[in-house]
Amino acid sequence: MSGRMREGHRGTGPGAITPDGCAVELYDRLPVGNEPEIIEGAVPAGASILELGSGVGRVTHPLLARGFTVTAVDESPEMLARVHGARRTICAPIEELALGETFDVVLLASFLVHTSTPAARDALLRVCRTHVADDGCVLIQREGADWHTNLPRERVDPSGYTVRIVSSEPVGEGAFSVYAEYIFPDATWTQTFLSRPLTEEEFERCLGEAGLVVDRCLTDDGTWIRARPV
Repeated sequence: MSGRMREGHRGTGPGAITPDGCAVELYDRLPVGNEPEIIEGAVPAGASILELGSGVGRVTHPLLARGFTVTAVDESPEMLARVHGARRTICAPIEELALGETFDVVLLASFLVHTSTPAARDALLRVCRTHVADDGCVLIQREGADWHTNLPRERVDPSGYTVRIVSSEPVGEGAFSVYAEYIFPDATWTQTFLSRPLTEEEFERCLGEAGLVVDRCLTDDGTWIRARPV
């Protein structure tokens, strides 16, 4: 295990487990998706990027290969130990980040905007605004519209593993407990975590309260958006 588990979060499987239930060995195995292409298409070439919740560098490393300068932030030292080539790695809770500098781009991926409590979500968005340059942008990954209702669902990755989102159960005050399984030929990991869905109106209101506004959607399904400082 890596530190004390957050309430409502847990994980099982080989290797270290972070406080939010993420297995380090699992995330080191997961291939990158289309995130680097989406990001590259939305920001200037060579931009400085503050990546909030970098994990093991699954997205960090492709961004570095594309010529971006990345500062990687994660609260797990075991995760950050696998990030190589970043301008800087910072081990800290994202909500408490205060670097005293700004970046061309702040990246809030991995559905972190759906953190389980409004206070934590608002703190994340304030950190985004504090660290983005006035002429910069914030890229945010959101859940899909049917993320909590199209269940159970399963995807078999071409690389040979299966991911199952098994259930999403309400646990009160707008939060849901999500249970996922990752099945590889030689190992299985599970993760249980809390998520708070946001309507479009709620999302835009939260951005506005943090001093941000939606600039445009970056994907047809609306799961990636670009925001700019007001």
